[in-house]
Amino acid sequence: MNRNYAAYALKRILQAFVVILLVYVFTFVVISVLPGDPVTNTLRNPENGFSEADITRIAGYYGLDRPVYVQLWEALSRFVTGDLGLSLRSGLPVSRMIGEVLPSTLVLASSALALALVLALAIGFGSQYLPKRYGQGLLRTLPSLFSSVPTFVIGLVLINVFAFQLGLFRVIDADGGPATFFAALALSVPVAARIAEVLVAGLDHEARQEYVALARSRGLGQARLLLRHLLKPASLPVVSVVAVTVGELLGSTVITEMIFGRVGVGTLLRQSATTQDLPTLQAIVTLAAVVFVVVNLLSDLVYPLLDPRVKLAGRRERAEVAA
Repeated sequence: MNRNYAAYALKRILQAFVVILLVYVFTFVVISVLPGDPVTNTLRNPENGFSEADITRIAGYYGLDRPVYVQLWEALSRFVTGDLGLSLRSGLPVSRMIGEVLPSTLVLASSALALALVLALAIGFGSQYLPKRYGQGLLRTLPSLFSSVPTFVIGLVLINVFAFQLGLFRVIDADGGPATFFAALALSVPVAARIAEVLVAGLDHEARQEYVALARSRGLGQARLLLRHLLKPASLPVVSVVAVTVGELLGSTVITEMIFGRVGVGTLLRQSATTQDLPTLQAIVTLAAVVFVVVNLLSDLVYPLLDPRVKLAGRRERAEVAA
């Protein structure tokens, strides 16, 4: 198992690395084929305030006087060493610009994911614990309701109720603890809906299995039955769902930061798109791809460890569920 797992993990890591490189190459090619040389046009824009020395330095850095394939090779060489280029708007290193706003986005996204898991677990447990009138009625309708409400609507409602009416947080203090909590709550609700749907379905499926009836006949309480026997197998699909919903979480972060007035990667992305700061835009798109690929990679690596029914197929190095 350990040898097969190591081979499987190595293959998945190499695949993830290739995917990230392909994303970077694709965004580079899209930028290169845009008509009118947008990089030079941005540098020559008087509103950006670049001097001729600055233009010469940045143009030389990107090798704009060289063939596209040479520019691509140099860009890839810089990328694998962590050099994301220079901003066409400020002339600063893109890695520094992203590093200044990334902590705020990470705090928001991680808090939203934690809240989503808590909400999903509460709905899942309530669907099994509470009486049918509430557990199978009201709680089971919440995921559908959460999925149908856009994130910006949830954010505006939270600001109106908890900031303007109840005064629990101040809009001008967007990075404060209370404001961060409500921003994460707005971001977490649609994500929690996806997770809760899968978790409730998994708990219902496991509750119908024969081993559950046997455990109940032996006098095992509902709480111990749920925690010791139902939760682990029912939560296995949640691992895959969490990995997939990371993309939705990243996309909704842009909207949430704008609504709550937070300065993060979403703000930088919006500014880069508006000012045609293509290197910064390319770096952010690649960063989002890196996060998405890494989270899915972790999901693929963790799943065989959690589910004993999953076998790693030796030389073929693929995971398959035992018959």
